[in-house]
Amino acid sequence: MSDIASFSSPDLSGEVAREVAPEGAAALSLYIHWPYCSRICPYCDFNVTRDRGQSSQRALFEAILRDMRRQAEGLGPRQLASIFFGGGTPSLLPPDWVAELIAQAKRLFPYTDDIEITLEANPTDAEISRYQGFRAAGINRLSLGAQSLDDGALKFLGRNHSAAEAIRGIETAQKVFGRVSLDLIYALPDQTLDAWESELRAAAALGAEHISPYQLTIEQTTPFGRAVKRKLWSPPEEELAEGFYFRTQEVLESLGFEAYEVSNHARGKTARSAHNVLIWEGVDYMGIGPGAHGRLTREGIRTAMVSEKDLKTYTATADPIEAIPLTPSEAEEEALMLGLRLVEGVALNRLPTLPIREKAMPLIEQGLMKLTPDRLRATPKGRVVLDRLLFELLS
Repeated sequence: MSDIASFSSPDLSGEVAREVAPEGAAALSLYIHWPYCSRICPYCDFNVTRDRGQSSQRALFEAILRDMRRQAEGLGPRQLASIFFGGGTPSLLPPDWVAELIAQAKRLFPYTDDIEITLEANPTDAEISRYQGFRAAGINRLSLGAQSLDDGALKFLGRNHSAAEAIRGIETAQKVFGRVSLDLIYALPDQTLDAWESELRAAAALGAEHISPYQLTIEQTTPFGRAVKRKLWSPPEEELAEGFYFRTQEVLESLGFEAYEVSNHARGKTARSAHNVLIWEGVDYMGIGPGAHGRLTREGIRTAMVSEKDLKTYTATADPIEAIPLTPSEAEEEALMLGLRLVEGVALNRLPTLPIREKAMPLIEQGLMKLTPDRLRATPKGRVVLDRLLFELLS
């Protein structure tokens, strides 16, 4: 029997005793990175590794618990508003390990009544069978990496599930969690706009409250990047890629989804990913796990927390975090880049020294941005060229 199978944690049903947060305690989010995947997708450039049942996984689990405790030291009064298990494939974690990670987070910090706890999962039969265990562990929102509802596309993307499994996974997740988000990838080679629209409509009909459609991006260091460099295939031209983006907005809006962020659509505000919104709005977040990043305010200074990327080094090191204080201008530039992703834009009080009004006027005249007394936001037209807007605002 492997270490994973034999390791046990406290009863999943046990609730952590509530501690009341001090008045004025700042909100805090927690991201936990589990790097193991049963298969590495050819488009992925995240910090991931193959899951071969190594006994080292228990050591990583214990290192993550240790890391969480270390980062919590001296942080001051905080109230935990969200937890997000990402990866990698965190649904490969044993549910009792997930329960213990959640329990420790709640022991370290008072938490909100409506704390959102999300876990990323894939719709393979093996993972679907564990959904009830994750619900018992405390997960109340599932982010499902369906990626496509077409078997040919799934094969091209290197996924290890079928379209039928994707649909079964969505239906099961709806019954178990209620709150479900779907990830889908578009702008594949030879994909047509009409085929993509049909897929979007089919996905929405399955009842998920949140859909995250991502354009396929080609990173040079990935197998897809190398294939494109060798001209084995090509992604869509820029004009067609824009067509996919606009078709996505039109279809999902017609189906009752709001594009509240560049790549995220929700059926109303309550269906938004609270965890991601908190981060885009500048709330402090703690990143735990190999290669995870965080942002914590210590003694009034916004600080980038960067975890050791190498899995073995992270696991063996007592304090695998590098703390990098951000200058005020760096913190403001980051606030602008994150805040403009949201449909509401960025609050101007987060940008006290940037000459935003002066820089934004030409973009406003072009219909790419809007400025109110307290916020700057990109228009739908501007969100398509968000990188350009940021370049002009920060140049």
